[in-house]
Amino acid sequence: MRITVVGGGILGTAHAWHAVRRGHQVVQLEREAEARGATVRNFGLVWVSGRAAGELAASQRSRDLWEDIAGEVPGVGFRACGSLTLLRSPREVAVAEEVCARADGAERGFRVLDPDEARRINPVLRGPFSAALLCTRDGAVESRQALPAMRAALASTDRYTFLSGTEAREVTGTRVLDDHGDSHDGDAVIVCAGAAHGGLVRTLAGDLPVRRVRLQMMQTEPLGETLTTAIADGDSFRYYPAFAGDALNSLQDNESQHPVAAEHRMQLLCVQRLHGGLTIGDTHEYAEPFPFDVTEAPYEYLTNLVEELLGRPLPPIRQRWAGVYSQCVDPGQLVYRRQVSDGVWVVTGPGGRGMTLGPAIGEQTADEMGL
Repeated sequence: MRITVVGGGILGTAHAWHAVRRGHQVVQLEREAEARGATVRNFGLVWVSGRAAGELAASQRSRDLWEDIAGEVPGVGFRACGSLTLLRSPREVAVAEEVCARADGAERGFRVLDPDEARRINPVLRGPFSAALLCTRDGAVESRQALPAMRAALASTDRYTFLSGTEAREVTGTRVLDDHGDSHDGDAVIVCAGAAHGGLVRTLAGDLPVRRVRLQMMQTEPLGETLTTAIADGDSFRYYPAFAGDALNSLQDNESQHPVAAEHRMQLLCVQRLHGGLTIGDTHEYAEPFPFDVTEAPYEYLTNLVEELLGRPLPPIRQRWAGVYSQCVDPGQLVYRRQVSDGVWVVTGPGGRGMTLGPAIGEQTADEMGL
């Protein structure tokens, strides 16, 4: 088949990957020179630990697909680093113990560690904490390198063409007209436009059950030592469905977040990039219109928190940024995926799970389309 993929982010690239690997011809259009949205403005975390029970199989599959892709394309930078969620109160520890005791706790690689055990795994953690939740199934990829590396591998075949700086303007049947006046004829069209919910997407699919979410993050200079796992704090329990339950209800009812964390709906997530710097975040903003500037208070809060947990000053901050991702609000849905007309599919709204779930979402769509 000849397939046109609209969108150069993780979802578009994952769909192109599976289509080419199954022997089809793919033309992929990206309106920017490179993807510049949530696909590159993220941690690169493959976060199995936080996924709801109904998403666990897909997240496990996606994690394995990332490992498979890295076997072919080392440039994606996949590593099975695992994660440690650092706990600082008895109620946070109770949440960790509750999820470890569940039927899927072992499948997620969950285990509660005391501080000495956690430091044996990740010696950089010299600061105070009461316990840590280990998840051995979590991993990471290099979000700013993964997609160019995957495209280069696809381009080594004779079945893939990437057109940068090319915006899809119109879809008629399975013909895509771009802003250069060129048309791309094929047997199927897959539109993965990320957080762009208007324009072509609205023309094709109408009003979608999706919302946009804004976040702030930052990147340090190289740490000078190795953070062997990704790390999170107990506030992350509040934002991931895997931790829902009586213990989390007790935590939320009896322990308030730090005022800055509460105001900006924050959690700590932190992962070390291959160049040695730390990517640290994040915040959640749901009410549009979003501000065009970044706010300093969350950065100060995160800096102080990471320095406390590491027991040392952070290197200088190299970059700060904001990003916006698309989140499906249809309960129980991994992503918004719909065939909007004969041979035309719209796929968007993975939420903050695009890097975690992208390969599995692309595979699911390929199966559903019969590719």
